[in-house]
Amino acid sequence: MKYDLIIKGGKVVFRDEVKSVDIAVKDGKISAIAETIDNEAAQIIDAKGQYVMPGMIDTHVHICEPGRTKWEGFVTGTKALAAGGTTSYVDMPLNALPATVDREALQLKIDTAKGKNYVDYALYGGLVPGNLDKLKELSDEGVVAYKCFMATCGTDLPDDFKNVDDYTLYMGMKKLAELGHVLSIHAENAVITDRMGQEMVKQGKITATDYVASRPVFTEVDPVKRALFLAKETGCKLHFVHISTAEAVEEIIKARNEGQDVTVESCPHYFTITTAQFEEIGPVAKCSPPLRDEVEQEKLWQKLIEGKIDMLTSDHSPCPIEMKYSENNNIFEVWGGISGCQNNVDLMFDEAVLKRNVPVTDFVRMIASNSAKRFNLPSKGEIAVSKDADIILVDPNQSYVVQKEDLYYRHQHSPYVGRKINCRVTKTFVRGNLVFDVNEGIVGEPIGQLVTYNKKSELITL
Repeated sequence: MKYDLIIKGGKVVFRDEVKSVDIAVKDGKISAIAETIDNEAAQIIDAKGQYVMPGMIDTHVHICEPGRTKWEGFVTGTKALAAGGTTSYVDMPLNALPATVDREALQLKIDTAKGKNYVDYALYGGLVPGNLDKLKELSDEGVVAYKCFMATCGTDLPDDFKNVDDYTLYMGMKKLAELGHVLSIHAENAVITDRMGQEMVKQGKITATDYVASRPVFTEVDPVKRALFLAKETGCKLHFVHISTAEAVEEIIKARNEGQDVTVESCPHYFTITTAQFEEIGPVAKCSPPLRDEVEQEKLWQKLIEGKIDMLTSDHSPCPIEMKYSENNNIFEVWGGISGCQNNVDLMFDEAVLKRNVPVTDFVRMIASNSAKRFNLPSKGEIAVSKDADIILVDPNQSYVVQKEDLYYRHQHSPYVGRKINCRVTKTFVRGNLVFDVNEGIVGEPIGQLVTYNKKSELITL
């Protein structure tokens, strides 16, 4: 056969346009794109009526293996990613144990991940107090970026992740600027949010609304501004993760317009769940930064529509269901993380493209192209000849209700259970290999490969 795979007749989403063309795949790469390609292939897929897009690159995923595999492992987590239309992801340096903050921990994670991933993957290194002299060795071993917390994180367990102090943040930025790497930041004011939370609990204010009130908008905007100032002083490239407020987005865009190298992501839950809905759904919707009210959510939607959100990511942060339970119904006591990566693409395609008329080309930039550029994954993120054949099909005419039993997570809970979504990922291909089919489920064995930092290729500013 001339080709391994031909996808015919779909609405193919390119960088700046959508065209009805055929795509041919050979040896894991897109080898031809044309109005019509002769049917000389081992497999032919009829994509008529569906969008054909590059698979999502989810650059914010917490796979908790090794150390906390009972929360989520590579097998279950990447099944969920594949079913949701993600073809590559970048794994955060927490919540695994040990945290990925030195060469030894990184190698342990690499060894543990082998043969378990259904999609391709890259790895973060961590910036924490005490590991400034470990940043280069993580770079040498191929991490694609670094992550730090300005919010309180971690536990007292040995080798768990810790949030940075100001000295570590500043000196870490200086070092990463020398190495040419991006630093991703969880930006919340630890001192204020921690104390406000403690005061809420003392006063018996322990509801979902109280939790949100303990982390007001300014507690996100303040650390964003401080991090931008330090990055300006050091020349460090920044990426702000899971931004939940329009005001923070505007501060980031202002800094970019003034010449700083900075990007911003947000997550589906900030666009689709409000504080009031959090109260109704319960602890499975708790996350940090918190979900906002309708007014703040609409402001954030406006920033997305204006093209000021560079990337959409899941911040998939799973846990056993018992960690979402409090005997006293104290929301401050339960784990703050959302299991959501299986509904990245369909949920946001429905809400952004179908309901709010966001151009599908903009949508693809947010889920794939911009992530590939920012995190230096040059073979991914675009439908183009010679790129990896990481391709998904999305049917805008199918609708379904998210059911608990259909979730591939190790623990089948999600704030989206019971929600109707008005489109559906029907197929996911990783390097031309079918890994998910809407009728068959997960297909085959894990084929995901580790992608490391390409030292010969400079990071691309968006």
